[in-house]
Amino acid sequence: MQTARATGRKQLLKTAALIAAGGLVLTACSPGDESNSEPTNNSVEGNQAEGETAVIGFSGPAQDHGWLGAINSAALAEAEKYPDIELRVAEGTNDANLQISQVEQFINDQVDAIVLLPTDGAALTEVATRAMEAGIPVVNVDREFSSPFAARTTVLGDNYGMGVSAGTYICEQVGDQPDAVVAEIAGVDSLPLTQDRSQGFEDALEGCGLEVSNRVAADFTVQGGEAATSQLLSAAPEIDALWNHDDDQGIGVLAAIDAAGRDEFIMVGGAGSANAMREIQSGEGVLQATIIYPHTQAADGIRLARLLVQDKAMSDLVEIEVPNRVVLNAPVVTSENVEEYLPTAFES
Repeated sequence: MQTARATGRKQLLKTAALIAAGGLVLTACSPGDESNSEPTNNSVEGNQAEGETAVIGFSGPAQDHGWLGAINSAALAEAEKYPDIELRVAEGTNDANLQISQVEQFINDQVDAIVLLPTDGAALTEVATRAMEAGIPVVNVDREFSSPFAARTTVLGDNYGMGVSAGTYICEQVGDQPDAVVAEIAGVDSLPLTQDRSQGFEDALEGCGLEVSNRVAADFTVQGGEAATSQLLSAAPEIDALWNHDDDQGIGVLAAIDAAGRDEFIMVGGAGSANAMREIQSGEGVLQATIIYPHTQAADGIRLARLLVQDKAMSDLVEIEVPNRVVLNAPVVTSENVEEYLPTAFES
């Protein structure tokens, strides 16, 4: 069996060829047929069976946000399920220069694979490319690098799809009102992910003849969500539907709505936090739905890194190699299906 390092340059060139040809995009929740149960050495076959030890370096964000904390904890928990994974975890950071040095250390240590959620995709592209050139496959999570040569495979949430899901749900609820007032509370406007979410939302609303009448941007924090919502509510005396991009900042959004005594509209959240789902479940407030942005992305990255090191593929596919791009789904959670999603939701 060839190791990932021995075939690293070959994999790099193959990745570029895949992207040039259009690549492979999946909508899935987890790779292969690997279940969430912990594998045992004597009762599993195929991808779950113990193989050669995979030394995986993981660098993720600082845990200053419920979703980001959940990303890290899910990755660590996933690695614990496999006796053939040796996970080396760098301290979570929002400092791109520090994260670059962490990846450089992984390269120097000659780990078998790196799973990286970059604090800034463009800033980490060069060092990730160096890892690939050293024959170390890189699994890029959530925030994309600016070059296809920087990663062997990429695991993404569907930001554009989140906007489409939110807009489609709102169309279903108020689309029969041609003059419906739709409001939007975005995250950080400078981020491509925010731009993608807003574009998907706009495109979906257009399908039922609606548009965003009032829009503000926050910063993915409780305080920012509350301040932005207070500004929005002052500017919009009547609202029929509101989409808030992020359930962490949604805590502040709901606080501002309560303080203003407003309840004439329906609200849709984003990311899929447990507290948002419990609010939906209660049926007592304006929040009627949230759109999942999976916090399992780094955990899926750990699984994919293991498969790459062990020269395995996603066994539910005919293709004999791990795909170069996996895009996770963005489902709508409502009172009708909240019990299905709540057990695995993250806490804001």
